[in-house]
Amino acid sequence: MNDPIPAAPRRRGRPPGSRAGDTATRDRILESARRLFASGTYASTTVRAVAAEADVNPALVLHYFGSKRDLFAATLRLPLHLRDQVSGLIRHDPADLGERLVRLFLHLWRDPVTRRPLAAMVRSVFSDQDAADAFGSFLSDEIVGPLVAASGRDQPDLRITLVVSHLVGLVIGRHILGVAPLARVDLDHLVACVAPVVQHYLTGPLPPSSA
Repeated sequence: MNDPIPAAPRRRGRPPGSRAGDTATRDRILESARRLFASGTYASTTVRAVAAEADVNPALVLHYFGSKRDLFAATLRLPLHLRDQVSGLIRHDPADLGERLVRLFLHLWRDPVTRRPLAAMVRSVFSDQDAADAFGSFLSDEIVGPLVAASGRDQPDLRITLVVSHLVGLVIGRHILGVAPLARVDLDHLVACVAPVVQHYLTGPLPPSSA
């Protein structure tokens, strides 16, 4: 739950006096949030703590991001070059979509820019529903959902959740719990093991829904 914010606070730090100033302030808040979420958990990171780290008033954090949950989700948004890579998956042969998706997702956990906030969010999902919802939305909206939508297969919502649950379980075992030998297996071998299952979830036949 967000800290209560005074109705008419005294602003600290640089005010958003111009478009360039707005962008700089927002980016400073976002970077501060990334550092705090990555070093702690969702529950332990407050709006006030992020504001203090960014040297702004807490009301300004909510002005730009709306809520703590939305701020948390913003820290996970893919950098532009990774968004381009996800978009690029759609333009290739869907027959090997599972392999390319698994490989890209695992590379996110090897990239220091994305690994720390992702790890922080996964640690938080065990104890906070907002964090769990934000993480699920991140995977569904930014990575898996567009691929399923482009495939045009039936039961798209079920396919998304099947893929997301498989990927989350994979990284929890490999990067959070460090389960052997999953944590030590070569990346190419791991992709070869996991990709066929994810491929089936994405494009293979599913049993008809009874609903």
